[in-house]
Amino acid sequence: METSINLADKVSMDKIVEIMKNSVYTVAFTGAGVSTFSGLKDFRGENGLGRIMEPEKIFDINIFNRDPSFFYQQARELVYDLENIEPSVVHKELARLEKAGALQAVITQNIDRLHQRSGSQRVIEVHGTAETAYCRNCGEKYSYHDIAPVASEGKVPRCRECGGVIKPDITFYGESLPEKAVQEAVDVSSRADLIIALGSTLVVYPAASFIDTALQNGGKLIVVNNQPTPYDRYASALCSDLEEFCSITKKGIK
Repeated sequence: METSINLADKVSMDKIVEIMKNSVYTVAFTGAGVSTFSGLKDFRGENGLGRIMEPEKIFDINIFNRDPSFFYQQARELVYDLENIEPSVVHKELARLEKAGALQAVITQNIDRLHQRSGSQRVIEVHGTAETAYCRNCGEKYSYHDIAPVASEGKVPRCRECGGVIKPDITFYGESLPEKAVQEAVDVSSRADLIIALGSTLVVYPAASFIDTALQNGGKLIVVNNQPTPYDRYASALCSDLEEFCSITKKGIK
């Protein structure tokens, strides 16, 4: 016998394709849950790293300023093993939907660039990216591949020009979100007549405020997440299974 959650999902899944087909400008908003299918660990999931270490500490700019080695010791698995991670079925399906004209943009909280590697063209990284880094002393720019060999050993990468500490272009707690990305995210969420939140608990602000922007401008919301979110009551459709969502869109949207 199906549980009430599965029945609710079934009703919602019947509605999702219809809602998406009737949408003119669809935006996806993705969180860590999308990348857990690729093997990356989630902070806030049931088995997430948040059970061991608060992400607010690992990515705290004040702690980084005092002791950057703490971040690099924790981040070697979280951030500096990305070359061994492949895009998930969710990344690939979002890329396919964009190519099919059914998705206009992806706003992501993730810093792993798996959306780009799966083929997505318009990806807005509101929490920055691990793809680039810079020296906090002289500003010299570095790529992920420049510093990964050192960072993957839990060591602090140093600038080849001045010996300063290198920091990835990830937005830490206590830092402002990247202005250009935020403006672009506001623009697309304002235009969206549908925003689909996938793999996010929608509790981290200001990133989750893009959901508010879409709703305030008359957009509909679909929430796809394996845990309840504060926005479920505003959703036109709910689904607790990312793979099921991908399966239904793959069948229903060509």
